[in-house]
Amino acid sequence: MTPGELRDLCLSFNGAAEDFPFNPEISVFRVQGKMFALTNLDARPLKVNLKCDPEDALRLRTEYAGLILPGWHMNKRHWNTVVAGGADDAGGPLPDALVRELVEDSYDLVVAGLPRADRLRLDRPQGRGRAPGDHP
Repeated sequence: MTPGELRDLCLSFNGAAEDFPFNPEISVFRVQGKMFALTNLDARPLKVNLKCDPEDALRLRTEYAGLILPGWHMNKRHWNTVVAGGADDAGGPLPDALVRELVEDSYDLVVAGLPRADRLRLDRPQGRGRAPGDHP
């Protein structure tokens, strides 16, 4: 996945916005002010911090050792660092379809924690194939 594809994906979700609260290099993608992705789009390999269900986080780290790691500078129980593009020591990268799924899951987890009124406002697909919370 390229940096442009990652940015486009993150911004494709209902209510998603990008800001730079830490420095100009670190993109933070939020929904209703809550972060669902954090990345340096200029870094190689391209990595992104994503929220994850704690049980899934552990499984993914085992299944994709070296490509999915405990979240860097994040709560390691709820966040993973995902090698989204380029190679690393594990020989990556992850398949784009998996990265897309992990970004969507992160967004969905954050939306699920929002107040009901906010969730209802976001439950209108805009360019996505499914609404937040729907799973194939």
